Amino acid sequence: MAMMHRFHICEGNVTYNSRFLRSDSYVRNSEKNRIVVSEFGTLAMPDPCKNIFARFFSRFTIPGMSAAATDNASVNFVKYKGDYYVSTETNYMRRVDPQSLETKEKVDWSQYIAVNAATAHPHYDREGATYNMGNSYGRSGFFYNIIRVPPPGEKAAKEDSADLTGAQVVCSIQASESRKPSYYHSFVMSENYIVFVEQPIKLDLLKFMLFRIAGKSFHKIMSWDPQCETIFHLVNRHTGEVHEVKYHTAPMFTLHQINAFEDNGFLVMDMCCGDDGEVIADFTLENLRRDAGEEMDKFYNSMCRNLPRRYVLPLKVDEETPLDQNLVTLPNYKATAKMTKPGEVYMTHEELHDDELLQYGGLEFPQINYDQHNGRPYRYFYACGFGHVFSDSLLKMDVHTKELKVWRYPGLFPSEPVFVASPKATEEDDGVVLSVIITPREEKSTFLLVLDAKTFTELGRAEVPVNIPYGTHGVFNQMG
Repeated sequence: MAMMHRFHICEGNVTYNSRFLRSDSYVRNSEKNRIVVSEFGTLAMPDPCKNIFARFFSRFTIPGMSAAATDNASVNFVKYKGDYYVSTETNYMRRVDPQSLETKEKVDWSQYIAVNAATAHPHYDREGATYNMGNSYGRSGFFYNIIRVPPPGEKAAKEDSADLTGAQVVCSIQASESRKPSYYHSFVMSENYIVFVEQPIKLDLLKFMLFRIAGKSFHKIMSWDPQCETIFHLVNRHTGEVHEVKYHTAPMFTLHQINAFEDNGFLVMDMCCGDDGEVIADFTLENLRRDAGEEMDKFYNSMCRNLPRRYVLPLKVDEETPLDQNLVTLPNYKATAKMTKPGEVYMTHEELHDDELLQYGGLEFPQINYDQHNGRPYRYFYACGFGHVFSDSLLKMDVHTKELKVWRYPGLFPSEPVFVASPKATEEDDGVVLSVIITPREEKSTFLLVLDAKTFTELGRAEVPVNIPYGTHGVFNQMG
């Protein structure tokens, strides 16, 4: 179940507190002392008090619809109209108090706009609006929707209640395969464009409707189809207009994007990518509970590595664009883009790393100096290195030189790095990087790590005398 953690840093002191998210799923599971709400890789246990016919008919609820979807928002902290929410990938979020970690009201996206679910990775523009993506499906097919929530107004500042009024669907993109749409975890946003990556990780909607009858959890409906290409849908985020050109590339999968920016008629897009999407179905409790040693090593060695890549999309493509010529004419970019036939551009990527990265495994959970450089040209990103199943290092990558800086200690496992800029920063990497470090070693304790973002050397640790479970995403919240 979702647990929230807070490190409060003030005048050289650090205090820690944590609370379980008091979601409906948490309450119901606690009352029954068993899993009664299905999650991504966990199937609800049948009620022993129900007879066989009641059990059968209870399985006809469709996940993603309000009655069946979980509000166990365990993925990320997100912000809408100045309020913090915790989010997963269903239609439900929970508003929370970022200071006390108190659980507040449940919010249903479908009460504001026509979507059945939304991601836990929104983007924020410099005017205070929030952008996200969510699914919708009906008689006309399956659509990927770009959502915009306006900046906070005076009402939001005065009332202590959830407020998503004014949310709207900016653009709807029809799935290439209506019965087997793509799974996505996040999306790309520059100052003027949004890019949706339609990848070959497919959701079987028939299985989606019948998965409870079949006794399968959500991840069982996902499959990797290497026969399908990856399509990049380019959308003007101000007008909602979808670019007529079809940008596509070889089959690949991505969970997290690094950054995107425009450069003299091109959109440069950096992502963490892999060539084999089968890995997403491998992260089950069964696999993660394998004993350390040969079994776990075998599992890790069977996984593909996610590595940073760069794609460059030419924005000016028309009937006069030459065929079968590299359209990426900017210096310092090795990615290519060729118009193979009118209206279609095929792209190859540039590897954003040298061989040195391979000794640290793949990387994931990329973070940048978001406030200053999201959607703009940048130089540095920070990430977790995966030398094994769980992240075991912190990395700083220079995308200009591909130079790598590393923090790693045996037996210590870091969370996603969070960059915090210095109050009077004048350079992109002027600040610190925060990460929560956990360890199974009894002689060691969990601690909050502080690194100098520029040199990647350790500045300090704040030890916590309790065990903290492994987490994924976090945010820095500067209190007034």
